[in-house]
Amino acid sequence: MKRIARFFANVKKEMKKVRWPKKKEMITFSTATILVICFFMVFFSCIDGILALVEKVFS
Repeated sequence: MKRIARFFANVKKEMKKVRWPKKKEMITFSTATILVICFFMVFFSCIDGILALVEKVFS
């Protein structure tokens, strides 16, 4: 039981060291993430379409 209490005390101590992002940073990071996801979505959709056309031509 002592080990569990010590574990949670250490977790609490470490969580105080964490630097949480500000609102502006969070919006910037979220926007960048969404843009990268959208870019790769379009990229892989184009690759898939091209490969489907190639398959149709050679089938």
